[in-house]
Amino acid sequence: MRDLTYPGIILTGRALFRALGLRFQLSGTEHVPRAGGALLAFNHVSYVDFILGGYAAVPSRRLVRFMAKKEIFDHPVMGPVMRSMHHVPVDRAEGAASLDHALGLLSAGEVVGIFPEATISRSFEVKGLKSGAVRIAAAAGVPLVPVALWGTQRIVTKDHPRDLGRGKTIAIRVGEPLHPAGSDPAAETDALRVRLAGLVDEAIRGYPAREQPPGSWWLPASYGGSAPTPDEALALDAEERERRLRRRSGRA
Repeated sequence: MRDLTYPGIILTGRALFRALGLRFQLSGTEHVPRAGGALLAFNHVSYVDFILGGYAAVPSRRLVRFMAKKEIFDHPVMGPVMRSMHHVPVDRAEGAASLDHALGLLSAGEVVGIFPEATISRSFEVKGLKSGAVRIAAAAGVPLVPVALWGTQRIVTKDHPRDLGRGKTIAIRVGEPLHPAGSDPAAETDALRVRLAGLVDEAIRGYPAREQPPGSWWLPASYGGSAPTPDEALALDAEERERRLRRRSGRA
């Protein structure tokens, strides 16, 4: 697969990351295979996860084709950029097309990235997962590699203003691959969630204490932070969906 823009965009991104003074904590990156198809399953805490998450595959010299919501591809600027990097548009109304697209990439030996929570977690803990990740990995016969991101929410996330201040740490922890067979997607999805939650826990506990004092808004309540609890986050998600429905009804 020819990549005319992706390498240049990576170089530009690295320059931007240096300008922002980002520090990367990487671990377990050897679990991203250097050849062949693989599906990377990320937790989701920030709008920039699909940008910074690609760092998980840098040591293996792989490019990640992220599955992202269709609306990004509809943007007049971002859309062409996303397509040029061979990312995968996800239209919830046409899920089969997204699935076929991802399977085609995996069959061709590409690395695909997916966010099985589907939306950003306001509690910053791992939410319930959709079963698409294990179904895709099983259908393609590729390893399912869990990846935890931490610190990206400090840059930009839901309900908080963006912060482009310098000196943030971005933690990326890659776990040992799972090999779902597809015979029990619910159980295999639960196993993926447990693995992801464990990696997020490791990332939080290994994060620089000076950057994560007790009471921090980006720290889960269960770790002494002031983020919404999972139940509170679910209520906020429901309110957001209701507002979106009202806007759509108004436009109709």
